[in-house]
Amino acid sequence: MPRFAANLSMLYPELDFLDRFEAAARDGFRAVEYLFPYAYAPRELAARLESNGLQQVLFNAPPGDWDRGERGLACLPGREAAFREGIHKAIDYAVALSCPRIHVMAGLVPDGLERDAVQPHYVENLRWAAVEAAKAGCDLLIEPINTRDIPRFFLNRQDHAHEIVEAVGALNVQVQMDLYHCQIVEGDVAMKIRKYLPTGRVGHFQIAGVPERHEPDVGEMNYPYLFEVIDEVSAQCGWQGWVGCEYRPRRGAVAHGTTDGLGWLRAAPRG
Repeated sequence: MPRFAANLSMLYPELDFLDRFEAAARDGFRAVEYLFPYAYAPRELAARLESNGLQQVLFNAPPGDWDRGERGLACLPGREAAFREGIHKAIDYAVALSCPRIHVMAGLVPDGLERDAVQPHYVENLRWAAVEAAKAGCDLLIEPINTRDIPRFFLNRQDHAHEIVEAVGALNVQVQMDLYHCQIVEGDVAMKIRKYLPTGRVGHFQIAGVPERHEPDVGEMNYPYLFEVIDEVSAQCGWQGWVGCEYRPRRGAVAHGTTDGLGWLRAAPRG
């Protein structure tokens, strides 16, 4: 069975963020991911990881001005300086937390422009960032996100993401394959796992139930079957990554709501 990482930005919402590390470890997780670490000093996060026996496997590079609606800077003409500053900040955190992967959000296609017009900026920014990340031994991930959750997001489809990775031409740039987004945009998820995982360009998975983005045992997707597909293909191609649990617990911020919703995880043998 795949190895699962708790997404601490979404799970355990009844707890302060720093208390979520202990809760995840208590529930049997051995790894964590989250959106952004930058509100906390690296040493504080590293201490939480160490004291709870957890690995940090993923976080996002700075997305720009989140409160004003920015969802990444990589595809935005004229924001190159801010993008580069953010990548250096993310790399510093990754080194401090021994985190091997950084998700670089693509950003929104600017009003008045089409995707093709900004794609060269996106590819060039990723090429530069890949060189910087390689110096620290880090991989960069790009993620197709559905436009229902984030309208006008630049990257939406698996095939487009893999085309971008090939265009960048750096071994440390890979795809973050979120099966929730994939189902909403494209469907045919099992066949996409079979197609793309053996390429060596998939660095990480994420999961959530569709359509409400709750636990993976609720909704239209058969996750036990998909986990078997990941296991089968991983055994064939040697993939040894993580599956991030990036969902909103059905019980919300009710005490122990996340834990009570982990029946799907307790029933699954884990690697």
